[in-house]
Amino acid sequence: MQAVILAGGMGTRLKPLTEQIPKVMAPVNGKPFLGHLLELLRGYGIDNVILCVGYLPEQVRDYFGDGSSLGLSIKYSQEEGGLLGTGGALKKAQNLLDERFFVINGDTYLPVDYRRVEDIFRQRDKQALMVVYDNGDDTGVKNNVALDDEAMVTRYDKKSVRPDLKYVEAGVLALHREALSILEAGRAVSLEAGLYPTLIRERQLAAYVTERKFHDIGTPAQKKAFEAFLAGGAR
Repeated sequence: MQAVILAGGMGTRLKPLTEQIPKVMAPVNGKPFLGHLLELLRGYGIDNVILCVGYLPEQVRDYFGDGSSLGLSIKYSQEEGGLLGTGGALKKAQNLLDERFFVINGDTYLPVDYRRVEDIFRQRDKQALMVVYDNGDDTGVKNNVALDDEAMVTRYDKKSVRPDLKYVEAGVLALHREALSILEAGRAVSLEAGLYPTLIRERQLAAYVTERKFHDIGTPAQKKAFEAFLAGGAR
């Protein structure tokens, strides 16, 4: 499937590093974080990539170009006149999207079998499939997802500490393009505020529980931990 990477973030928690570069360009063991993510996806046969860029987008374009040097096809969707949030950025890219695609956080590295996730997405036959992790090996992100006995998402909440929140979103979502009809074009909104509530209410947001820990570079400590993960030869 096609992959859409949300690469427009400013990375405020990584300042002063991100005062001059976008978060996805943060150097990790000799190359931008985004380079590691693209290599991971290519290893699972994903070579069609859309980059949703917003903050300092020319740096991403200048470095990765059309993706041919990496064996990829990369196209860009650029936010203009202010950042649109994850939901708004995805809606803006709608005309570039295939019928089914992955949505991947640009600051998250999840070494999961993406082919397996795609198979489960097709089998579940829902509008969306969220990859979640049980946080057994603490990621530094608190649990924000509740599931029922049918592995359907029943709650997504980043602020609460409710006991039913037993999983954490792992930064990867499989989505049908038609689900974007829920979002209003040109509106700045996050996926969790603009898309997930409707999908949950209509029982269209399934979950895939992975045992693979995801790595987030949102803070200096998390970035350092990811560098150590890569240095250890893990993928």
